[in-house]
Amino acid sequence: MVAAFFLGISQLNDRPTQRVLWISIVAATLVFVLLWAVVGFLLSATSIFTIGWLEWAVDLLGGLATFLFTWFLFPGVVSAVIGIFLDDIAAAVEARHYPDLGPAMGLPVAKAVLVTLGYLGVLIVLNLFLLVFLLLPPLFPFVFYSVNGYLLGREYFELLALRRVGPEEARRLRKAHRGKLFLTGAVMALLLTLPVVNLLAPVVITATMVHLFERWRRG
Repeated sequence: MVAAFFLGISQLNDRPTQRVLWISIVAATLVFVLLWAVVGFLLSATSIFTIGWLEWAVDLLGGLATFLFTWFLFPGVVSAVIGIFLDDIAAAVEARHYPDLGPAMGLPVAKAVLVTLGYLGVLIVLNLFLLVFLLLPPLFPFVFYSVNGYLLGREYFELLALRRVGPEEARRLRKAHRGKLFLTGAVMALLLTLPVVNLLAPVVITATMVHLFERWRRG
């Protein structure tokens, strides 16, 4: 996994990848700004929470609450947006490291959108639920990165795997390597919450997952 991450980082120097990298940086920045605006509006204009202590906490924290909500939701939302460019990143990685591969059969746009939106919906709901763990500060980071890591790792792997293999084979590989996939996803979630790093992370994460997929399916 470590070697795959270093290869993912080295992909940033690849010329065909750099165009997508800049698109990724712009997209990630716009996602954060848009999330900030939407979350700020919802917190100030609506009564989202029926739980008394959450209402009180949001009123007390004010602008900080907007920042926290935006930060918690960012990994899932930016992953959904970057999914649009995932095939371009994967193709650049394959051209550089796996030239023996033929063209990927690709994932139908409708299928990719459905998978991405499904994971995005689950991520948003679960992250809102995870706010309860803010009452237990030492426990919150472990729960947050575990839940988001599992979902992000599964999403990226399935989207990339389905470019090359059928659903049954993708599922078999995911289950066979679920432990490593969980750890990889947790690292992904961490990268997506680190300032500045989270702008580059989607490209690194996608490239890393391509390497893992190819190694796992080749045994």
